[in-house]
Amino acid sequence: MKKIIILIPVFNDWESLNKLLSEINENIKSFSDINFECLIVNDASTIQSPELKKPSNFWSIELLNMKENRGHARCNAFGIRYVFQNKEFDYLILMDGDGEDRPEEIKSLIEKMKENQSLSVVAKRVKRSEGLFFQFLYQLHKLITFIFTGKNVNFGNYSILTRSDVEKLHSKASLWSSYSGSFKRNIKSFKEINSIRGLRYFGPSQMSLFKLVLHSLSIIAVFKYQVFLRSALMLIALTYLNSYLGSLATFFQILIVIFNLIIFIVSLREQEEDLINSHNNLASIKKVTH
Repeated sequence: MKKIIILIPVFNDWESLNKLLSEINENIKSFSDINFECLIVNDASTIQSPELKKPSNFWSIELLNMKENRGHARCNAFGIRYVFQNKEFDYLILMDGDGEDRPEEIKSLIEKMKENQSLSVVAKRVKRSEGLFFQFLYQLHKLITFIFTGKNVNFGNYSILTRSDVEKLHSKASLWSSYSGSFKRNIKSFKEINSIRGLRYFGPSQMSLFKLVLHSLSIIAVFKYQVFLRSALMLIALTYLNSYLGSLATFFQILIVIFNLIIFIVSLREQEEDLINSHNNLASIKKVTH
């Protein structure tokens, strides 16, 4: 029998987590040939976690309590590494705990995986639920990413990974900063499903504009060498176009140089040593037995 582990980072959003677990439970009940386990990474929440209950269709649930808050991306990185080093499993599902990764799409991820069980599957965003301003920024992010890296990164964390792909990712320094960027860089063959970004179950989004920009830059920074190469070619081209564009060419050259400096600084977040030692931030493990 196959085993799938579902990894969910959470920070204070316990009400959403309880609802999510209940809805996942309903959506996995048809897979009688699969054992489902759930690992919840508590990112040093400041709100005491309630007494969690194990829904009927989960084989087990574990709560991993972290000592210090490290952020969503690093919780994912720790979780991926922890699962590979400590668990027996066939597949790993990554998803957010607030409802924006819709639990009904778990069925689509698993069915697509069954078409070719050696390939991971990502949830490609085809429709978003945020406001127009956020959607504009998201499209701008995709455009800038493609211009400077040549990559179309149109998915987030929501995905199902094969064990072999977890092995490829679990020690990559870039995973400490960006999951989707690391996946796109290191996993060459994979499948996609169409995914609609859901609405948060409770409360406002915890994604501030600053965090959104940092998230975008972190993805691009995974491909920093492509960025530097493409930027150099752009600077050379703008030098030749200087006689036609004048001060506008100089302005774009300055922007490109500043952008590259920012990408370099953001890339310093990719700390392999911190990833390797992330287990030191684990305070306790609680098994949910009933």
